Amino acid sequence: MILKVDSINKSFHDKSAIKDISFEIDRGEIVSIIGPSGAGKTTILRCINGLERCDGGSIEICGLKLCHEENYQCIYPSPKELRKLRSNIGMVFQGYNLFPHLTVLENIIEAPIHGFNVAKKDAEKKALELLDMLGLKEKVNSYPFELSGGEKQRVAIARACALNPKLMCFDEPTSALDPELTDDIAKIIKKLAQEGMAVLIITHDMAFAKRISERIIFIEDGKIVREGTKEAFFSNFENERINKFLA
Repeated sequence: MILKVDSINKSFHDKSAIKDISFEIDRGEIVSIIGPSGAGKTTILRCINGLERCDGGSIEICGLKLCHEENYQCIYPSPKELRKLRSNIGMVFQGYNLFPHLTVLENIIEAPIHGFNVAKKDAEKKALELLDMLGLKEKVNSYPFELSGGEKQRVAIARACALNPKLMCFDEPTSALDPELTDDIAKIIKKLAQEGMAVLIITHDMAFAKRISERIIFIEDGKIVREGTKEAFFSNFENERINKFLA
């Protein structure tokens, strides 16, 4: 088991954002979380990445506890332990979040060198391998403003892969891409899963979720409404709220 989320809760200013969310992801599995805007999808992703702290429940990644509940409080590890745990998680943000003042290569090697003490030579070697795999080797010295949206997306994926994470998270990976580029991203994500990564996707793109996912989780108002394999999920729409979203 790569990711185990157990009964996590999160509120902002006493307003509940997610409630008792539980699910698991195995090695090589692709899972999509879908739902209307404001349902809590991104909050779940941010909790898994440690960007938000849960109010309750537990999150386990590769057998290590990101957080667990004791005496009605959510306990997190020390900063050092947290940094080690985060090396197992790759994150591709919706807006890419590339550093505009750094080249493509520098964007990819920044975290390994300065965050995890990887030797510059080793970080650059890994970065060049990733850029070659993603068809971007000729962009190594380009800056983000010189890249197309699809190229920025692939650089963001390369950066997220630089530490060989066991879990890869995508926040709306196709939101700014045309159909051809969406097809390219789908192929990349499937390749990552085939190489053993667990993949978690937040998306509004139902066609993309249906195409790429093995399991789909539908949430609304911070709660899981429906969950199942792709085949089971789309075979029977009994819930009118889900039907309305899928329409």
